[in-house]
Amino acid sequence: MNTHVLIPLMVYLLLVVMISIVAMVQQKRAKGPFLTEYFLGGRTMSGFLLAMTLTTAYISASSFIGGPGAAYQYGLGWVMIAMAQVPTVWLSLGVLGKKFAILARRYQAITLNDMLYAHYRSQWVVWIASITLLVAFIAVMTVQFIGGARLLETVVGIPYTQGLLIFGAIIALYTSLGGFRASVLNDVLQGVVMLVGTFLLLYAVIHAAGGTAQAVHQLKLINPQLIELRGAGNIITPSLIISFTVLVCFGVLGLPNTAIRSISYKDSRSLHRGILLGTALLTVLMLGMHLSGALGRVILPNLTVPDQVIPTLMMKVLPPFAAGIFLAAPMAAMMSNINAHLLQASATLVKDLYLRLRPAAATQEKHLRRLSVSFTFVLAVAVILAAWHPPQMIIWLNLLAFGALEAVFLWPLVLGLYWRNANAYGAISGMLVGAVLYSLLASFSIRLVGLHPIVPALIASFLAFVVGNRVGQQVIPATPNQ
Repeated sequence: MNTHVLIPLMVYLLLVVMISIVAMVQQKRAKGPFLTEYFLGGRTMSGFLLAMTLTTAYISASSFIGGPGAAYQYGLGWVMIAMAQVPTVWLSLGVLGKKFAILARRYQAITLNDMLYAHYRSQWVVWIASITLLVAFIAVMTVQFIGGARLLETVVGIPYTQGLLIFGAIIALYTSLGGFRASVLNDVLQGVVMLVGTFLLLYAVIHAAGGTAQAVHQLKLINPQLIELRGAGNIITPSLIISFTVLVCFGVLGLPNTAIRSISYKDSRSLHRGILLGTALLTVLMLGMHLSGALGRVILPNLTVPDQVIPTLMMKVLPPFAAGIFLAAPMAAMMSNINAHLLQASATLVKDLYLRLRPAAATQEKHLRRLSVSFTFVLAVAVILAAWHPPQMIIWLNLLAFGALEAVFLWPLVLGLYWRNANAYGAISGMLVGAVLYSLLASFSIRLVGLHPIVPALIASFLAFVVGNRVGQQVIPATPNQ
């Protein structure tokens, strides 16, 4: 076991526990309704907190492992295409933020499905959305748990099952006990760790390569295509650019874990600061990590598995203690991604499903507290068990879940906000057509005109929404008391 690497990681995990205790105390002292406090932190996020939590909720292990691996293989062209993710925060908060927050307060909405029901007045919309969300979130969280355990196993030397228990137990405890406040406060710590880790690694890589100019020159000697916009093998085509932009930028409007952040901030000033700070943070993280992967090829020219570039670089170019600090960065990315999904999944079980079946329980604060904490903890345990014997190609399950969420939620959310006549028939049609078509295309690796399945799925979903909307009748949105 590499103790020099393990020490700073343990310090980081200890800080996570301490912050969670503070958040738990704050939550108990809060005077608002329990569900609003537990799942939204009382809608009191500042611009800084909003930026940190939205950015860290979006970034996952792929931003620190898979993305840099692609940059290692395809070169600087992939660094450029990765920057398509930069407008994500601006787009999410700009399109959804203000109107979403106003309507959420008007409808007293706590979950995304509360917003959908308030507009469409359909239990079917809620049930389809809830089932999709739970299945997809469990798949996404399982991948993150596996990534965390594998990282501890590879870099630190902790056996997989022990690493999974340590990683999973900390997330399960701090998320279930501290709720949204613990999630957001830890997102701040995790965002800082990601920034520090990114700067450390990029500086070390450039220094080891002999400077930026020398690194680019060496890349050209390895393969001239590594410094071209089309990338090695001319992989970066117009269809890939369109697909990538839709999947990781425009389509993110349909991701529930980012959309829910748009109803939990304090005021308009916080929204505007969140857009600026979040975009800046995402720019630094995306550029820093992908550039490290691309330039890392100069230092490690013969890797057979590109995804190993960041862990291998970390051990090669950083001193052990600094490597431990950097190790906390991908761990932070995974933890922040998991806690965002975990709370949203728990809110779906408690607010969207349980309370719809037993509405009388909505006034029983102590019962709701026990139920929410229990559901969150049990969900985390279930995901740990799902990750105990990881399947071989689980990364494809992650991509399938990511795209399926966008295919189901994007148009009902956006059109529900901006198209007053949008009705439940349209929403249900769009959700089902988007989910089924995306699943079929992705499962059988079908690329229509070379496009990623998310592109035709979103087009078909939109058309189905419009056609279905002509069948149904306009609904009267809910009033605050409904």
